[in-house]
Amino acid sequence: MGRVWVMAAQSFVTTNFGVLYLAMGVASLGFMFYIVFSDIGQIKLGDVDAEPEFSLLSWGAMLFAAGIGGAVVFWGMVEWMYYLQNPPFHIEPFSEEAAAWAATYGMFHWGPIAWSIYLVPALPMAYFLHVRKHKVLRISEAIRPVLGEKLARSWLGNIIDILFIFGMLGGGATSLGILVPLINEGLGGLFSFTPNATSQIAVLVGTTAIFAVSAWRGLKGGIEMLSDINMWLGLAVLLFVLVMGPTVFILDTGLNSIGLMLSNLVQMATWTEPFGDLNGFEDTGFHQSWTIFYWAWWLVFAPTVGLFIARISKGRRIKTMVAGSIFFGSLGCALFFIILGNYGLYLQLSGTLDVIQVMNDQSANAAFYAVLSQLPLSWLVTLAVVILLSIFTATTFDSIAYILSSAAEKKLDKEPARWHRLFWAFTLSLLPMSLLFLGGLQTLQTASIVSGVPLLLISMLLMVSMVRAAHYDLRFQPDYDEPEINIEEFPENDPWTEKGTWELPDEQSGEPSKS
Repeated sequence: MGRVWVMAAQSFVTTNFGVLYLAMGVASLGFMFYIVFSDIGQIKLGDVDAEPEFSLLSWGAMLFAAGIGGAVVFWGMVEWMYYLQNPPFHIEPFSEEAAAWAATYGMFHWGPIAWSIYLVPALPMAYFLHVRKHKVLRISEAIRPVLGEKLARSWLGNIIDILFIFGMLGGGATSLGILVPLINEGLGGLFSFTPNATSQIAVLVGTTAIFAVSAWRGLKGGIEMLSDINMWLGLAVLLFVLVMGPTVFILDTGLNSIGLMLSNLVQMATWTEPFGDLNGFEDTGFHQSWTIFYWAWWLVFAPTVGLFIARISKGRRIKTMVAGSIFFGSLGCALFFIILGNYGLYLQLSGTLDVIQVMNDQSANAAFYAVLSQLPLSWLVTLAVVILLSIFTATTFDSIAYILSSAAEKKLDKEPARWHRLFWAFTLSLLPMSLLFLGGLQTLQTASIVSGVPLLLISMLLMVSMVRAAHYDLRFQPDYDEPEINIEEFPENDPWTEKGTWELPDEQSGEPSKS
């Protein structure tokens, strides 16, 4: 009965708040363009002589692994199957136009708007952590310029932080709910056994062990290393599929999909199917089932990924963090959809394998491995994909554990304590483990989406907070000509504290006070 109520709540949210989610997606992308091309984008995250902690490739691999995880491997392979059967814009299913949109919509849902939503909390958190040196990694800390210090540290700030933690738990549980059965089925096919509860527990224990060791080693020795392995192993798998598969078809369809997405981005981002069920018009519910759900899902997971991006971006300019996150994130997702997805689409359209029939008769997991089985050296490819999925799962949970332990500490100097990271690593695995066998994973995922409705307002507050704090600090700096801005002058009392004011002292004389 509880699950029925939660599903009804999800339907209510996507139906009645859908337009707000779509507007939030467009606003997030527009806000990132504004940040990149404004003076705010020139601000350096850190001191004048601060250097990036991680190389550009490692930084890109870390944010991609934390933000997407192994889910992109799965959905990159199977998402087009749903779109070809039930395409958008009232297109005839299984038609040539439906095939073109099926190859395109996955990249859209996992593209620039998704990463812009992630960056909304990342921006103010990075600013307060690295520029203003506030050693507290919490969402409530990032909205102080809007709410004020007293309100942000009251019950309201606590509720905001609790919503953020609930979103992380829901995101982590859903990642396990998708990836553990997928890894389990892959191992069953590789070693000729029937996947069962025992093998599923073994997979959970194995992935937990990987991210527990990584959590113990910290950012550089753990998450960075696993992310680099992910990047190179993922690229190797994609390159193999591209070379051994229908290379020309994959590249042609990929380029066509990029063009189709870019030329229709505004339409895809704002399509609400307003005339459905009126005057006999068809109501497909496509935008509610896919676009609105995805935007709601990215928004729920945004504080987690945003805080992680903020933590690893010290030493870079704000515009580099924004442009780099959107570039690396969107490119990484697009590669999986273009290569894996279009290979499966080729098998379907050429008549080599009826992938959709396999999915409808068995499961999406069965269709996933059925596609891989058509490749040369399929056993080796499947093994590489299972390893990739396992490391992706470990990296995602490791990142969540790192952020949770960071947020729970009163003052973050360098890294959270090892015991603290391990505590959250095992806590994060135990909750989804129990839910996995109690059948509550989908309920938790849906509940986290529903509870994310207040994040619509919080995301707007975060945008205002970023602009308000940065503009105030910029006005406090002496005239600058350098392309890189270093925030060095601060007022004695921050304007959002009880003693502070938004009025600049000695503004007419141009002599700011120094702390």
